[in-house]
Amino acid sequence: MVKIIKTRTSRIGRKPIVIIAGVTVKIDGNRVTVAGPKGEVVKEFSPQITISLADGRLTIVPKVLNLKTQALWGTTRALLANMIDGAAHGCNKTLKLVGTGYRVKIEGEKLVMALGYSHPVVFAPVVGVKFLAPDDVTIKIDGADKGLVTQIAAKIKSLRPPEPYKGKGIRYENEVITKKAGKAGKAGVSAYGAGGKA
Repeated sequence: MVKIIKTRTSRIGRKPIVIIAGVTVKIDGNRVTVAGPKGEVVKEFSPQITISLADGRLTIVPKVLNLKTQALWGTTRALLANMIDGAAHGCNKTLKLVGTGYRVKIEGEKLVMALGYSHPVVFAPVVGVKFLAPDDVTIKIDGADKGLVTQIAAKIKSLRPPEPYKGKGIRYENEVITKKAGKAGKAGVSAYGAGGKA
């Protein structure tokens, strides 16, 4: 028996995007440039999707509706909406360094971090992203491109992910780290049971 999968219009994709005041949008084929007070974001989109600008609104429509373009439709709209919001208001991620001796400072435009290694860890500047260090254990990553800001934050965190026993490392602000019991804790449970009594 052949299963027939029907395509349908995207409830998200078909909604026009209203251009925020102070933001300009330029469409050149599949290339979209969005500029605003917080910066400029440029992205290439699938040629299977038509993006048009009229009366201060962006409209996204697939050239041919099929399963692939149905998925691209909503994704394209979400990415464009993020570009406009980022260019207008900016976006940011905050990281925290947790651990004895863990520190960060900015030299020029570079991040220089002490992460428990025998040498400092240097993270080079990235075009379109600004690094800030409000204090010596906090990193703020600002930019107009939400995708780029998120990607850079993940790369920095990967330099020293939180370890599972004491939680030392780089974490997102307000991130909750689930810690594992150490060997001493496991031995206590094994010898005395979960209740802690022999």
